[in-house]
Amino acid sequence: QVQLVESGGGLVQAGGSLRLSCAASGSIISINAMGWYRQAPGKQRELVGVINNGGSTNYADSVKGRFTISRDNAKNTAYLQMNSLKPEDTAVYYCNADIRRTIYRPSANYWGQGTQVTVSS
Repeated sequence: QVQLVESGGGLVQAGGSLRLSCAASGSIISINAMGWYRQAPGKQRELVGVINNGGSTNYADSVKGRFTISRDNAKNTAYLQMNSLKPEDTAVYYCNADIRRTIYRPSANYWGQGTQVTVSS
């Protein structure tokens, strides 16, 4: 059993900042890539940023220079630091991780339940 739990969402004014956390728990051998996605009302879920197990990152053009993804491997946790927030950043933010649970099976993809981020103008 593996569970991803997001936290840190909330209401913030435009120009403000939020820090999201994604904690993975359960029987985990290793976590490969971890990523953040978001889904705004009426829109498709989109990739916000991803970080691999070597620390390299990639971001959507819409958040480059404003958002930073990081991870703490000792805590099995990923973070999304969001600065200079805009109303168009309003969405449910989801954590995703590729996790190896046993030596007998390949890694699998897991999703968190999401955390709401609302940016007011």
